[in-house]
Amino acid sequence: MGTSEKTVEVKTYGSPVLRGQAKPVEDIDDDVKGLSQRMVEAMLQANAVGIAAPQLGISTRIIALDINDELHILINPEIIGSSKLAEEEQEGCLSIPGVAAPIPRKVKTAVKGITLAGKQVELEGEGLMARAIQHEIDHLNGVLYIDYLTSTRRKMLLKEYRKQSKEEGEG
Repeated sequence: MGTSEKTVEVKTYGSPVLRGQAKPVEDIDDDVKGLSQRMVEAMLQANAVGIAAPQLGISTRIIALDINDELHILINPEIIGSSKLAEEEQEGCLSIPGVAAPIPRKVKTAVKGITLAGKQVELEGEGLMARAIQHEIDHLNGVLYIDYLTSTRRKMLLKEYRKQSKEEGEG
């Protein structure tokens, strides 16, 4: 399957699939492999470091990460360890494009999951990798990064997001 010619649509804020609990993958079949390919394409098109299946409208526990030119696709990922909270760093999301906010995340995170080849793997990440793992697994649990903000800050951020979305729609 080559690179698709059309842009893969990423679900944006307000889409119900972003707030649901994603279902575990039972079988690594052609559907799972095709979805993984579309996830990677969407992530690369957006120049992002990670994406989760619900962002493409599929409530399935798959994440893709692209950190330091290392691509990881994890099926049924599960955080198995983490360190203390990190400093807050700016974080954005493909599903709430054009805005970002400082979000606290763990400095180091260990995750286990299954590869597309069906092999059980464990990854440890620090810094951006740890942040991306936590962010994408949050997506699988119906959590968005804005949920870590105070209600006032969240309202301000969403107001800015809606304003930008409206302006892009007019353009």
